[in-house]
Amino acid sequence: MTVQTIRELPNLIDAGDHPYLQDAWTPLLQEVNASDLKVLEGEVPRDLDGVYLRNTQNPVFPSLGRYHPFDGDGMIHMASFRDGKVEYRNRFIATKGLTAELERGERLWAGLMEDPALSTRPGWGAHGGIKDASSTDVVVHAGRALTTYYQCGEGYRLDPQTLEQQGIPSWSPLDGISAHCKVDEHSGELLFFNYSKYPPYMHYGVVDRADKLVHFTPVPLPGPRLPHDMAFTEHFVILNDFPLFWDPELLAQGKHVVRFHRNMPSRFAVIPRRGSEADIRWFEAEPTFVLHFLNAYEDGDEIVLDGYFQDEPMPRNFEGAPAGYERMMSYLDQYKMGTHLHRWRFNLATGETTEQRLDDRVLEFGMFNQRYAGKPYRYAYSAVQVPGRFLFNGYVKHDLETGQSWQIMLPPGQFASEAPFAPRLHARAEDDGYLVSFITNENTQRSEVVLVDCQRFEAGPICRIELPHKLCSGTHSCWTNGADLRDGLLSGQC
Repeated sequence: MTVQTIRELPNLIDAGDHPYLQDAWTPLLQEVNASDLKVLEGEVPRDLDGVYLRNTQNPVFPSLGRYHPFDGDGMIHMASFRDGKVEYRNRFIATKGLTAELERGERLWAGLMEDPALSTRPGWGAHGGIKDASSTDVVVHAGRALTTYYQCGEGYRLDPQTLEQQGIPSWSPLDGISAHCKVDEHSGELLFFNYSKYPPYMHYGVVDRADKLVHFTPVPLPGPRLPHDMAFTEHFVILNDFPLFWDPELLAQGKHVVRFHRNMPSRFAVIPRRGSEADIRWFEAEPTFVLHFLNAYEDGDEIVLDGYFQDEPMPRNFEGAPAGYERMMSYLDQYKMGTHLHRWRFNLATGETTEQRLDDRVLEFGMFNQRYAGKPYRYAYSAVQVPGRFLFNGYVKHDLETGQSWQIMLPPGQFASEAPFAPRLHARAEDDGYLVSFITNENTQRSEVVLVDCQRFEAGPICRIELPHKLCSGTHSCWTNGADLRDGLLSGQC
């Protein structure tokens, strides 16, 4: 393995008993370029061509109070595959906030669990008092990576292969970009929304394949909300108004306390992709909160939407957690929230909503073949969480036509990343390709990139490739086809 160290920042953080500052969440402060990676098992397929990107949270400075893992500074990890060879590199995202803190040599902004008054400078996003770490998601649009933040941020561009920093998009609106935007490979469009504490509380926008903002419209809500994800079909986008949001009375006092309003329905906004406020149709459904959707498509008069329904969006405090972190740990535990693969159907002719649970297992962080985004699809891939921890240790493949499923689990001490689907070159079927994932191995204190053949799913990883250091865990990832990048086309997924 050939490794070039680009930068290494000093470790200034005392992890103490914090569950998300140690083990698989130990911050990584080293940036490298690596080639000639060692293949530990199998061989790198020559029919795989593209780039795998993953965003992670890596705090550089000690927090001003209680640390939440979503406060960590964004770091992008890249593994590129071509002609049976793999290269790796990683970089911190040069956000305005991190740049300012590096200049001062200290933390300047409070985090999600802290009093916003602790921030020494104005913050970003819907919250308004915290740092835009751009550490949540990553997609590729118009040939460039775009990173986004948990509660809306400005968004940051990087070259998806070199990770060269390219700044904030010129079209980034005042209220920022939501954590999850969507890329439509067929139209070349980036679809996004944002939200704030000020009327109309939400906007929806479209950026075309030339990276120009071509549509932006208000989506009025009854008050401040906390939407996290969206979905789209060939002709529509689906936004949401869930009954989990900041307590209005406490918010008026400057306190950001989330409440689940069990007597309120979930609401879904169905909007033509270039529609306006006047075109919005609202559909009501069972009260819940959804962090992540899978896919949506049109079926006659109905829109079909798949995602992860939460049985308990406001779970009880986590027993046995370190003092002060009981609430945080409960909101990071999918078993406490009861997240299940779920299907909604919205009938455009009758206005009715029907719902169906697709799997009784606790699952989340779903992926699928992005060539089927917004269209009828058959296969989905969900991550299995470690009970009590925001870590993954397995995957489930669903056949949504037959109801069959297959599961693989990692050995003890190994933890996975969100794993996008990477199509084989000249793929002939929807599941003809690989899941790509970074694995952190606490037994060896190293990380790997692994490939799972989706047509031989239960065989587990067919290839394991050693990385130069141990990655810190994080959230979202995407796969981009190499030919699309070389041809200047758009490809990516949320």
